[in-house]
Amino acid sequence: MLRLYRSLLFLYPVAYRDEFGPEMTAVFLQAEEEHDGRSLAARALFYGRESGGLILGAAQSHFRSVFGNNLTPFWRFSMQRQFRFPRSTVFLMCVILAAVAFAIDKAQRAQAAISGRVVPTSETVTPLILTFVIVYLVAALAWGILYAFRQTGMHRLDKV
Repeated sequence: MLRLYRSLLFLYPVAYRDEFGPEMTAVFLQAEEEHDGRSLAARALFYGRESGGLILGAAQSHFRSVFGNNLTPFWRFSMQRQFRFPRSTVFLMCVILAAVAFAIDKAQRAQAAISGRVVPTSETVTPLILTFVIVYLVAALAWGILYAFRQTGMHRLDKV
C-alpha cells in the first residue's frame, strides 16, 4: 500500500510534493500502523479514505495553483501556512454583534415611540451583554488556568 500511496503523491504539483510529501508519507505510515490489527473491512475503509483524500487533495492543489487560493474558501483541509486569524478578530466580531443588537433595540424603541406604544424594557441587549460578560469571564478563567500550569502558547514556545 505504501507504493500506491507514494505513486498517488505524484498527482500533486512538484513544489507541494517536495514540501509536504515526506511528512504526509510519515503520517500515513503511522496511521497504517494503528490500523494493522483491525479487521479487513476497517483497513479497506482506511485505505479508501486515504486514497480518496490524496486524489481530492491533489485536485484541490492543482485548482488552487491555477485559480489562486481566493476561489476555494469552503474547502476544509489545506496545508497553506500563510493565513491565520489574528486573536483580535473574535473580540471585534463580538463588538460588531453588540453594535448591531444595540441598533436593533434602538430601532424597536423608536418605532414604539412613533406608534405611541409603551416602550418595553430591553429584551435583546441585556441578555447579550450578560452573555458577553460570562463568555469573557470563562475565557479569562481558562487562560488563567493555562497560565498557572504553564501551558499557554508562550510557555510552549519557550520549551522549543
